[in-house]
Formats: sequence, C-alpha cells, structure tokens
Amino acid sequence: MITLNLLHPIESTPIQTWKFSSESVIRIGRSGDNDVILYSSVVSRYHVEIHRHNNYWEIVNIGANGTFINDQQIDKERVQHRVIIGLATAGPKLQILLDDADAIAP
Repeated sequence: MITLNLLHPIESTPIQTWKFSSESVIRIGRSGDNDVILYSSVVSRYHVEIHRHNNYWEIVNIGANGTFINDQQIDKERVQHRVIIGLATAGPKLQILLDDADAIAP
C-alpha cells in the first residue's frame, strides 16, 4: 500500500490523506479525473504520476511547473519512504509513505 499526505503549507502536518493498494498508476493534478485532485493554480491539470513497478514506486513529472524533491527538480525518481514532493516551486507538498513490502529495496 502507498499513502499520500497533503501537508499543511506552514506546519507540515497532514491535512488530507489518500491510500492506494492495488493501483498501478496514481495520477495527481487539478483535473477532476485524477486520483488525487489538488486545486492550486500552480498545479497542472495532469501534474505527476506515481507508477508501481514490481517492487518499487517511481514518481514521473508530467506537469509544466515541475515536481521537486529537496528543492531539486526531477523528471523521474524512485520513491523513498517518507519522501516529500513539491508540486511547482511554491505549490502543495505531498508526503509519500510506503508500507513495509513497498519500502524494501530490490
């Protein structure tokens, strides 16, 4: 299972949570047909996808304003447990939590 927490912009505490157990792709963006919908002007309609591989997850940026980890823009990045991704330079932040099976390196 993978859990996504939308973090409060100042306190960095979860304000909304989504849990996924069987999806192979999780889509995040402003459009209503995403799995995670975020209403922010800096979030693209289709901003980021998280792909499940055999034994790990991968973040794939597809948005115009970029996806960031530790203030570094990424195109693709393997998901680490408790990683925080930023959507655009000053946009919403999501923390990703992996269950034990998904957190184990191959």
